[in-house]
Amino acid sequence: MEKDIHIFWFRRDLRLDDNAGLFAALSAGLPVLPVFIFDTHILSRLARREDNRVAFIRQEVEAISRGLQKRGFSLFVYHGTPAEAFLTLTSSYRVKGVYCNRDYEPYATARDTEVERLLRSRGIMFHTFCDHLIFEPGEVMKEDGTPYTVYTPFSKRWKRLLTAGRLERFPSEGLMDRFLKTEAFRIPTLEELGFSGSAEWAPSRKIPSGILRNYGAVRDFPGVAGTSRLGVHLRFGTVSIRKVAAMALTESEVFLGELIWRDFFASILAHFPYVAEGPFKKRYGFIAWRNKEEEFERWCQGETGYPLVDAGMRELRTTGFMHNRVRMVTASFLSKHLLVDWRWGEAWFASWLLDFDLASNNGNWQWAAGCGCDAAPYFRVFNPETQRVKFDPDGAYVRKWVPEAGSLSYAKPLVDHAFARQRALETYRKALE
Repeated sequence: MEKDIHIFWFRRDLRLDDNAGLFAALSAGLPVLPVFIFDTHILSRLARREDNRVAFIRQEVEAISRGLQKRGFSLFVYHGTPAEAFLTLTSSYRVKGVYCNRDYEPYATARDTEVERLLRSRGIMFHTFCDHLIFEPGEVMKEDGTPYTVYTPFSKRWKRLLTAGRLERFPSEGLMDRFLKTEAFRIPTLEELGFSGSAEWAPSRKIPSGILRNYGAVRDFPGVAGTSRLGVHLRFGTVSIRKVAAMALTESEVFLGELIWRDFFASILAHFPYVAEGPFKKRYGFIAWRNKEEEFERWCQGETGYPLVDAGMRELRTTGFMHNRVRMVTASFLSKHLLVDWRWGEAWFASWLLDFDLASNNGNWQWAAGCGCDAAPYFRVFNPETQRVKFDPDGAYVRKWVPEAGSLSYAKPLVDHAFARQRALETYRKALE
């Protein structure tokens, strides 16, 4: 006779250890079938077929599968839509409940609503848990129950609310004997998924010794290996955010602040979903962007004539990573020096950043363009040369990515800084009058 089972659905939580939703599923008393879905809705929106993020996801799915197979279990992998996957699964197994960790992006919430409706129509419960963030949207709120739109008071309340229990572990790795015994399931190849690429670029999920202790002093210098490089692992949940936050609490308040920004931007996107399409400050929707395609293309290619900007853009194209200080400088240059709509740059970063996260990418672009919540004021225009001298003083970063800088073969500056700054101020001022 067929067994009643539960399903655990892996999404942005690609690990077997300290996984809140997986721990709940394995603790619920029925054998658990682990599932991963290569969602064609998401894959079809990716701009490039050679996308190393897909290769990374597949690598991590394989790692989970191998971890299960060592214990005689298997990961069910489906290539299609979630609705199709659960129609197949609920027709093949006596499913009593589906467990997963919550995702807060607009597509994810719509997807989960559809899946929950489908499951409930079949008498199946849909259980979701907090695993991707420390505090979910709606938890860190003002006294009057409204969401914070300024980071500093959000951060202060976040820290007041934090308790040791919030960072407790969910030792799912200790319940590995509770999965469902099945035949071995096959994982589609990258080619079958319609992609190519490699995951060899992936940084270690272990923070190098000393990085957090020195983080506040060196994090702004792109020529120094002074950041955690955990972005992609936090994006896809290959490390536990609770484990990282616990380390930050003891070693670096500055790094902890970066994790709080992550919760803050997720809260903004959840409470003000219109920011996914337009400015948080709606008056900024009237800015007369120049949107010169040839200038945008030179920015994309790293040929603006400003070495720090060009180094960042070339690093992005080559590695899928860009140092955070340089992200701010390149974003400010596009939106203020060139007066190109920040959404063009946001989409470019979304296509190329291996650690792309919608809430953080959107929040940071709006910050740089001056139109977001708690953003840099519109009259703050980064000087790319001043930034280069201050944060790449020995030129190591620029030499690596723009070796021709300073030679006759290097591109002439696309625009004069003083002229561009004044033009930006006048354009913004006119739109905001």
